[in-house]
Amino acid sequence: MFTYFSMIHMQVVFIVEKGHSRACAGHLKAFDREKSVALISPRDNKVPRVIVPLADCPHDYCRTPKKYETTLFICRIQQWAADSPFPLGTLMRSMGEAGEIEPETECFLIENEVDFGDFPPEALDCLPKDLPWNIPKEEVAKRKDFRKECVFSIDPSTAKDLDDALHVRKVDEDVYEVGVHIADVSYFVQAGSALDEVASQRATSVYLVQKVIPMLPGLLCEELCSLNPNEERLTLSVVWRLTSSGEYVSEWIGRSIICSCAKLSYDDAQQMIDHEWKEENLPPISGGFSASHVAEAVTTLNKLAKALRAHRVAKGTLRLDQPKVVFSLNKETGMPSGCSVYRQRESNSLIEEFMLLANMAVAHRIYGAFPKLALLRRHPSPKEKPADQLVSKCASLGIHLDTSSAAAIQASLNCYIQYRGSDNPDNCTLEKMILVVLCSKIMELAQYFCTGSLEEERKFVHYALNVPLYTHFTSPIRRYADIIVHRQLAHALGEGPHFTRTADEVERQAEHCNKKKKAAKIVQELSSQLFFSVFVRECGPIHQKGMVMQVLDKAFDILVQEFGVIKRIYCEVIVSRL
Repeated sequence: MFTYFSMIHMQVVFIVEKGHSRACAGHLKAFDREKSVALISPRDNKVPRVIVPLADCPHDYCRTPKKYETTLFICRIQQWAADSPFPLGTLMRSMGEAGEIEPETECFLIENEVDFGDFPPEALDCLPKDLPWNIPKEEVAKRKDFRKECVFSIDPSTAKDLDDALHVRKVDEDVYEVGVHIADVSYFVQAGSALDEVASQRATSVYLVQKVIPMLPGLLCEELCSLNPNEERLTLSVVWRLTSSGEYVSEWIGRSIICSCAKLSYDDAQQMIDHEWKEENLPPISGGFSASHVAEAVTTLNKLAKALRAHRVAKGTLRLDQPKVVFSLNKETGMPSGCSVYRQRESNSLIEEFMLLANMAVAHRIYGAFPKLALLRRHPSPKEKPADQLVSKCASLGIHLDTSSAAAIQASLNCYIQYRGSDNPDNCTLEKMILVVLCSKIMELAQYFCTGSLEEERKFVHYALNVPLYTHFTSPIRRYADIIVHRQLAHALGEGPHFTRTADEVERQAEHCNKKKKAAKIVQELSSQLFFSVFVRECGPIHQKGMVMQVLDKAFDILVQEFGVIKRIYCEVIVSRL
């Protein structure tokens, strides 16, 4: 029996947009004196070798090529002739020794087009000049005042850009007022300004192991916008009245002003939840509030968060927490001195729950006001083929996995973990990690989009959260999409300038934010891998328990539980070392 395929021959006639930076890091591998060229071998095996002019190379390269064997170079592809096996490029500069943290980091950033340079003077000119800056009285009069409430933030201990803060108070027998207060970055970053242009191009802050590449200048992200304790700050707030069982009574959204009384770390909040806190170990608390006031508020918020989470789980939500490695760094050298898997605790879940709630509330508000213009975030369902392949793979191992919905996947994971946990708790933790990683691999990436770009509302859905409308509102210091959402919200509330962008402009910005968010994720993962390799190099050899999670033709993947890292092992490398 024969199957015939009709072939259509097509030709690329024009490149609308370059999807790759054309920059790559690699090593000089060979040179040709007669043709006055050298060959760069990129480390990324998806990028071809590149011919560069010998004149671009170090002056003594031809005499002492071995001197540069471990030197990293950055080159940029310029053109690729149809009759040439290799593209032509220019050697931009020498970066330093391969394997060293700063040269490697700079290569990651350049290859992924992350702007890590200084902010241009015209952008800095948009910042307030009279420092210390005070909130104008006329601005205070326009806003709801929460300065007398017990407002506080909960963040990682090293955080400097504090986007969000919360408050809670009992207003009736079984009714609580809960406020989520988000930095009003759009007040300082005016639409169309030079600063706005830079922020829109950067689109996101990039969090590396050793530093942050900020989206906004330090004066804003660490001072005037950051919800620092004992400082009056401008905010956009979402305030609900909820029962102790998580039922909604009312909701208010608007521009506000707060004065945080404390900057708690997740550790501080967890100690309060566990009733193990000691006042001498806590950060300073201001505003006339005591440590007991704050501890009571944290425990109340945690109880409400649990009730809200129970409602979400009952409706069907999927949570895939992939292992994330965190490092402790030597304060003097900046080198990694230890690493471990980051553990999600109740204090993390508390914040997450109220941020999700605020994002959903704002999504409904801006979509109601701008049905063809709202900037939302959707998460498509997994594609059928990879989902079916995973189901088959799990079935061959005796694992039942139902991928018909987010709730079904979560139920499958829960059933397996419950079954295996009673049999072998230690192996169950590792197996759970592997299952979560495998399920994560079939997931589509969540995407920003303009509602006017999709005709069917059913495509707006966020698959993992299992909600019809969702957006990003809670992190405007580090995400430009949130700034757009703030502007749309202010217009919808009648509390800010008219939002003047067209649907096409919003969609283009959404696509750019998607691209930059993906690049930031890649760089963050590369940074983590780099620090892990340096840690092993400096402290190894290290012996740890791992589990094979995938077998390929000539390699296999293992998950190391202690560090939460996945490594591909090539069989030929093992054989060569025997």
